[in-house]
Amino acid sequence: MNFTYASSIRSAFPALVSCCLFIDAVEQQIDVSQAVADLNQQTIDKLNGGTESDLAEIQAWRRAFVNMGLKPTQYRCAAESLLRRWRKEGSLPAIFPLIDLCNALSLAFAIPIAVFDRQKISGDLQVRPATGHEIYHTFSGTIEHPAPGEVIFADATGRAHARRWTHRQSGYSAVSANTTQALIVMEAMHSTAAQDIAALSAALMQQIHRIWPSSTSAPLA
Repeated sequence: MNFTYASSIRSAFPALVSCCLFIDAVEQQIDVSQAVADLNQQTIDKLNGGTESDLAEIQAWRRAFVNMGLKPTQYRCAAESLLRRWRKEGSLPAIFPLIDLCNALSLAFAIPIAVFDRQKISGDLQVRPATGHEIYHTFSGTIEHPAPGEVIFADATGRAHARRWTHRQSGYSAVSANTTQALIVMEAMHSTAAQDIAALSAALMQQIHRIWPSSTSAPLA
């Protein structure tokens, strides 16, 4: 499969930098608590006593949401939502090892990370404006149809795997106890996005190879 952006997205957001990785042989019975704790210390250092709204990474996504016609304090990118919750509560709930690891990395780098069950995606995955006919499954099981023009992650069948770009993923392709193959997407738009995405992807690969030594990983075009 390929991971792409519609030309209209590239034109509207020229500062966008991303990395997409395919991971297989993901075991769910793994302890990632030490890795999460180490990354949480990096998050403390990054916030440096401030809040997520002070960070250039988050400010860039807020501007992008404004450009999409959204209120940035109503619809937050995933990294901002995680940082906000973590800062207020002191921790995030454990979900699945791969999700916990990626959430901790997202906190430490203040960069949204989407993690999909690869086997739930049909054909190629593209970030593009919605037509209004796509199907989106919420985590509660209801079905929604993104509004025309809304930025979504869509597969070849017209299923939306995320709404409002980096705001909310679909329950349909969320990682579950049965997930063994994952697609991980990291995106940023701030001034040092290129080097930070490179550092984030390297950190992710290092952690995956350490925690899941039998797994293989490969970048997608």
